[in-house]
Amino acid sequence: MAKLTVFYSRAGENYFAGEYRHLNVGNTEKAAKIVAKTANSDIFKIEQKNSYSSSYSVCIKQAREDLRNNARPELVVLPKSIDKYEEIYLGYPNYWRNMPMAVYTFLESFDWTGKAIHPFCTHEGSGFADTAKELKRVCKGARIKKGLAILGSDIDNAETAIKNWIIG
Repeated sequence: MAKLTVFYSRAGENYFAGEYRHLNVGNTEKAAKIVAKTANSDIFKIEQKNSYSSSYSVCIKQAREDLRNNARPELVVLPKSIDKYEEIYLGYPNYWRNMPMAVYTFLESFDWTGKAIHPFCTHEGSGFADTAKELKRVCKGARIKKGLAILGSDIDNAETAIKNWIIG
């Protein structure tokens, strides 16, 4: 059974439990690399053609504006197909109780019928919020599996939790 780990992540200035820190690798990307290795999956990073700012305060304004406008940011590249994959691990940060709009661009580009989606998100207190409901709405015909919400400020200590979630 072919597997794919797909993720959206942002490096730069991030918010951690009341303070700002610069990240060379985003929290969700760190998690996605552990997921892909543990699940023995291929990996694909969702990247916007026009990236959000590396400044956290500017980024959250951009992300909120995209959410308000129900934007579908253009991506750098999409896979030609995901047909060969039966299991998809989907990672994203929680932005405004939702997935980043670039994740919607990705999801709306494919047929999800018969696929299993294992969502995982990084957050600073809001968990999955409304994202599981959104996945069911957007990914018609997919089986949305139990996900994993990871506190971004704990990402460097989350490897065991991630592995246990995948192994089940």
